[in-house]
Amino acid sequence: MSEKSEQLKKHLDKLAQYRHVMSQLSWDFYTQTPKKGVGYKIDAITYFSGEVFKMQTSEELGELYEQLSQPEEFDALDDAMKLTVKRGKREYERNKRVPADFYQELVKESRISEKAWEEARENADYAMFCPHLQKMIDMKSRLAKYMEPDKEVYDTMLDMYEEGVDSALIDRLFTELKEALVPLFKKIMEKPEPDETVLFGRFDVNSQKELGNFLLSYIGFDMEAGAIGESAHPFTMGFGPGDVRITNHYKTNEAVHAMFSTIHEGGHAIFEQGIDKAYEKTSAAQVDFLGLHESQSRFYENILGRNINFWKPIYDKVGEFLPRFQDVPLEHFYKIINHVRPSLIRIQADELTYCFHIILRYEIEKAIFRDGAKAEELPSLWNDKMEEMLGIRPSNDAEGILQDTHWSDGSFGYFPTYLLGTIYDGMFLEEMEKDLGSLNTVLAEGRVSEITAWLHDKIHRYGSMRNSPETIKAVCGQEITAAPVIRYFTEKYTGIYGMADYAAGVILPDGEYVLTDNHLETLLELSGQPKELLWDMIPKEDSALFWMIAYTGCVITDYNSSVGMEMTKQQEKTFRAMVNHGVLLDKYYDITNERKKVAEENGEV
Repeated sequence: MSEKSEQLKKHLDKLAQYRHVMSQLSWDFYTQTPKKGVGYKIDAITYFSGEVFKMQTSEELGELYEQLSQPEEFDALDDAMKLTVKRGKREYERNKRVPADFYQELVKESRISEKAWEEARENADYAMFCPHLQKMIDMKSRLAKYMEPDKEVYDTMLDMYEEGVDSALIDRLFTELKEALVPLFKKIMEKPEPDETVLFGRFDVNSQKELGNFLLSYIGFDMEAGAIGESAHPFTMGFGPGDVRITNHYKTNEAVHAMFSTIHEGGHAIFEQGIDKAYEKTSAAQVDFLGLHESQSRFYENILGRNINFWKPIYDKVGEFLPRFQDVPLEHFYKIINHVRPSLIRIQADELTYCFHIILRYEIEKAIFRDGAKAEELPSLWNDKMEEMLGIRPSNDAEGILQDTHWSDGSFGYFPTYLLGTIYDGMFLEEMEKDLGSLNTVLAEGRVSEITAWLHDKIHRYGSMRNSPETIKAVCGQEITAAPVIRYFTEKYTGIYGMADYAAGVILPDGEYVLTDNHLETLLELSGQPKELLWDMIPKEDSALFWMIAYTGCVITDYNSSVGMEMTKQQEKTFRAMVNHGVLLDKYYDITNERKKVAEENGEV
C-alpha cells in the first residue's frame, strides 16, 4: 500500500468517527429527544455536519484523490479502494462547489423544517409548514445547481438517491406500470372486499415488540448486530459494522402495520448486515443507491411477507404472541394483507395501489422543479392527483400532503426509489426462482434462510460496488424493465380475486382497451347499432362473434390467445404493450382472409 493510499485511509477513518457521532446524534434526535431539547440537539447536529463537510472538502483530501487517480497509483489499489477514489473524487468536486456557510444553513434549516412538519401534521395545519417547505425547495434547488451547474436540477436530485437512473428512464417505467395496473385496479374494485374488522381490537405493545423480534430473527436479522427503537416514522440507520438499527411505530388498536414495518425495515437492515466486512471504511460499505436498498426491504415485506406461504410455518406462533389472531383463519388473514383498495395514506396502502402513491409524488416533484409549482399550490395539486388516480380526496392535509416526512428535510428525488425497488423485485424474483425453484414451496417449507442467503450472495455482499443498473445487469442479465413485476401483480391478484378472465377484453381500432366479461355482448354494445338490427344482419350459419369482429374492426383478447382482423397501428401498439407487460401471450390469430371467404359465401361482397 502506497503512502498516499495510507494517508487517504487515515483521513477516511477520521471521517468515519465523525459520521458515527452524527449517527448517534440523529438516532437520539428521532427517537428520544424531548421537545425542549430539540434546539440544542439541532445545534450539535449542525456543528458536526459542518465539521464533516470541512473534512469532505479539504484541500488535503482533494489532493489525495487527484494523486490516487493517476494510473500508477490507481492501478495498485484493490477494487473497493478504486471505487472509493473514483466516487470520492466525484463527490469532492461536487461538494467543493457548495459554499460551507450555505451547507451549514441547509442542515440547520432542514432540522427546523422537520420539527415544523411534525407539529403541522399533528394539527393538520399545512400553513404552519408551508414556508418551511418553500425554503427547502429553494435551498435544495440551489444545492443541486451548486453541485452540478450544467445539469437539470431534478435529474441531479434523482441521481443523488439512485445513481445511473434519470427521469427519462423513470418516466418510461412508471408509464408502463400505470398502463398495466390501472385496468387491473379497476377490475379488482368490482370484487367483494374482505372483512378487516376481525383484526381490530386491543393489542399489547410489548407483545407486538416480542412478535417483531421473532419475525426479524425468522427472516435473518442478526440481533447481536442491531437494535430496535421507536419513532413516529419507522426507519433504518447503519452506524457501522455490527451496528444496524431499526425503529418501529406501534398502535394499540391494530398490529398488522407494525408487523409489516418490522419486516420492511428488517429487509433494509439485513442488506446492511450482509455487506462484505472487507469493505469496512470504504465507499463500498455505504449503500447510497436507495432504489436497490428499497428493493430489499420491499422484497421481504411484499414478495415474501404478503405471500400466504411465508406465514404457513409460523402463523400459530403469531397467535401465541397476539391471541386475537387465533380466531382469524390464515386464508382470511392472507386476503386482508392483500386487500386492494383506494387509501389516503401511503404507508397503509396495499402493494398494488402503493405504486400510484409513488407516481403521484413523482409527478408533484416534477411539477415543483420543472414547472415551478410553489409550496402554497401543492395541497390542491396533491388532492386533485389523488382523486384522479385513486378516486378519493383527503378531508384534511394530515391525510394528504402532510403525511410524509421526506420533503420536510428536502429529500426530493427519494420517493421514486420506492417504486424502482418494486420494479427491481419483479426481476429478482424471476431470477431467484430459476435457482431455488418455486418461491411458494421454499416459503411453505420454512426455508427463508435460503432466500436470505441467495440475496446475500447476489446482492448484499457487494454493498455499493455496483449501482442499481449494474446490479440488475449482473443478477438478471438484462436492462431494467417493468415487465416482470407486472406479471407478478397480474398473476397474484387475478388469483386472489378470482379473476382468471382479467385478460379478457377488446382492443378498439383506435387502440383503446376495454375489459369485458363477455366479448360478444361488448362488441354488440360498441357497434352503436340496436342489437335487434345486428342479429337480423348476422347470417344464421355464421359465427356471431367472428362476424362482429369483422363488423366492428375490434380485436378480442384472452390471456392465451387473441383474435381479430388485420390490426391497425394503434391496435398493434396496444397488443404489443400488453404482451410485453405479461398480460397476454404473444398468440394472435388474424382472421382477415377467413372472413373474406365467409363473406363471399354469404353473398356479402
